Amino acid sequence: MKPFVSQPLVSQSNPLSPLWLRWLVIFLIVVGVVFRFVNLNHKVYWHDEVYTSLRAAGYTGQEIGQEIFQNKLFSPQDLLQYQQIKPGSTPADTVRSLAVEDPQHPPLYFLLNRVWVQWFGKPLEAIFGSPITAPRLLPVLISLLSLPFMYALAQELFASQAIALLATAFLALSPFDILFAQVARQYSLLALAVIASHYFLLRAIRLSKVPKTRSRDVRQRPPAAWQHWGLYALAITIGLYTQPFFALTLIGHGVYVVLEAIADGQRDRLQQWLAGFGLALTAAIMLYAPWIIVMLQGFQRALDTTSWATAVAGFDYLLKLWTLSFTALFLDLDFGFNNPWTFVLRVPIMVLIGMAFYTLVRRSDRPVWLFVVTATVVPFLLLALPDLVLGSRRSAVSRYLIACYPGIHLALAYLIATKLSPKPHYLNRIPLRSTGASRFRFRFTPYILSFLNRWFWRSVLFALFTASLVSCTVSAASDTWWHNVPSYFNAAVARRVNVAPSPLVVSDRGDDFTNIADLISLSYQLQPNVRLLLLNQDANWVTTEPFKSQIDGATVFAFRPSNQLRQGLERSRGSLQFILPAARLWQVP
Repeated sequence: MKPFVSQPLVSQSNPLSPLWLRWLVIFLIVVGVVFRFVNLNHKVYWHDEVYTSLRAAGYTGQEIGQEIFQNKLFSPQDLLQYQQIKPGSTPADTVRSLAVEDPQHPPLYFLLNRVWVQWFGKPLEAIFGSPITAPRLLPVLISLLSLPFMYALAQELFASQAIALLATAFLALSPFDILFAQVARQYSLLALAVIASHYFLLRAIRLSKVPKTRSRDVRQRPPAAWQHWGLYALAITIGLYTQPFFALTLIGHGVYVVLEAIADGQRDRLQQWLAGFGLALTAAIMLYAPWIIVMLQGFQRALDTTSWATAVAGFDYLLKLWTLSFTALFLDLDFGFNNPWTFVLRVPIMVLIGMAFYTLVRRSDRPVWLFVVTATVVPFLLLALPDLVLGSRRSAVSRYLIACYPGIHLALAYLIATKLSPKPHYLNRIPLRSTGASRFRFRFTPYILSFLNRWFWRSVLFALFTASLVSCTVSAASDTWWHNVPSYFNAAVARRVNVAPSPLVVSDRGDDFTNIADLISLSYQLQPNVRLLLLNQDANWVTTEPFKSQIDGATVFAFRPSNQLRQGLERSRGSLQFILPAARLWQVP
């Protein structure tokens, strides 16, 4: 007689059981929130952040350059005054500064920064003793709003509390998201706009399927169509006024709506979805039209400002940067770009991401996997394909791929949640064994296979969380990180200059005219006794007596000088000593 083998009845309704695992994930979400506030003032206030404060304050780079590069001596505090609200300026000056010099940056975040600093800048500086607390606290608080929206998005998409918790935990502990949540730029607002727009689009589509009722009970009536599509229109308007690259998300939404409506096979529903999406998109474009005009008028200026992204990059370079960008969501330990270990540790994560999308497509419903794939792949291809054809490198910039990252969190959360099935329940209490089987014979029963599979994927989840925790800890303890280019070495420069007797820093606009922001960035970390001698483009002035009298008795450093200035210093003072080559810091004899 054949033995009866019980069949496991596995329930996927709560794959995060046992209870301790669920509470561990919730605890890690709280840890991720805390990490956003850790050492908020520790990292260097870098080039781009300086320009955020400069634009919000109502200054332009041109007027600052005309004031400081006049062969005059300044203290660090003199330069930091350009980070404070310009006396007599208004929000219109912030908009004008962007329109004239940075038309590729819409004004929403900069206006928020201006209002925030005006209200809370002085109190926060008095409490924490740092002028960068207020501008960095704003993006941290904005990033916190992304967490409930990520939870709502996953619930809307998968109708699973477990997947929603995991997706929120991945976002909360993401080294990349924590890193850019502490940057006084618009990236946390962009991430929030992307996630919120995903949620409102899916919600609008779902509610549009609800049949209309004429019940007198208001609670039983579905929301009017204009309400849920209106919220979507508001979300995408905020996204457009945050970053022009949000348009990549809109294109992904358009592809999803069209493909899903066609696949649904109902002509009325296709017309309804396209009408709602089209009206929301039209409303957003109309609201965004004033800045479209600004960008068209300053199109050449925007091209000149972003010309660095058109530099030729080979496929191997792009592949490395894509790997670093996508894996930085879970692991961000930098051993050097040319160090093999930087990439070896990330290969398993890339394999896991690929497996997550494969599992999602194979096992989930079409509307679910189609949305995640279009929201992730379409924005990436829109950046990557031009780079492959033209040889540019926009897709190699991690922050340009922010539109792709929520889809990766969702796909991986789905994979892990489906693998973490609860303990199987058998039809009978103890599975029967064959009477002829040895007492000590090991057999891979369905129970044992399920047990091993469950603990393997728990180990994978623990490994991901451990990698994120270690990455966030190392990053928080560092005073600079990979995203601080071109100000990466400013902290090292400041340490070297501060310990010198009677230090004096000589500089000018630089060959690439980016020294304004880096000199202000450096000033945040310089001691009050340091002096800065900022020169105009006349390199012959360093051979004159006024120059020699100003540097007399000082330890002179040349910080990122132009070639003309460096050659002039060599003619006047002799050969310069290269102190920090990567930071372009010389000591002048």
